[in-house]
Amino acid sequence: MPTSSDSSQLTGLAPVIAPDTRILILGSFPGAASLAAQQYYAHPRNQFWKLVGALIGEDLYSLPYADRLPRLLAHRFGLWDVLAACEREGSLDSAIRNPAANDFERLHRLCPELETVGFNGQTSGKFAPQFAQQGYRTVVLPSSSPAHMALTFEQKLAVWRQLIEPR
Repeated sequence: MPTSSDSSQLTGLAPVIAPDTRILILGSFPGAASLAAQQYYAHPRNQFWKLVGALIGEDLYSLPYADRLPRLLAHRFGLWDVLAACEREGSLDSAIRNPAANDFERLHRLCPELETVGFNGQTSGKFAPQFAQQGYRTVVLPSSSPAHMALTFEQKLAVWRQLIEPR
């Protein structure tokens, strides 16, 4: 595992998707805590699991990670990142160098029922126009990261609710 001072290529996590996924949430690239744990949104102060839990009406945050993913999929939510790999020291998006995007061409095959793509933060949100051109409904969300605390949880949740609102 690369150390924080190592600028070698880092590889992201596998997608959490199913053929019936209707809502896909894309982050930018996993932070250091997530890469170390090999779990999406592993930093204890990241609000992702609380936000999505509020959307689906389940307390995902209190569940072990292995139990969170099946619950997410059961509600037809998927999870991935816009970047497959990059070089980065630390966890900030601003430190990303030499990014390599994930192969999203295969989404139509893998998730034929996909309708909405949410982007967790402004960095991943830069990919929204590409997804909109493919016919997906896109929503750029305020980041769930502990580095972005300008909005309260309730303010973030109000925007995140757009993911589940009908077209």
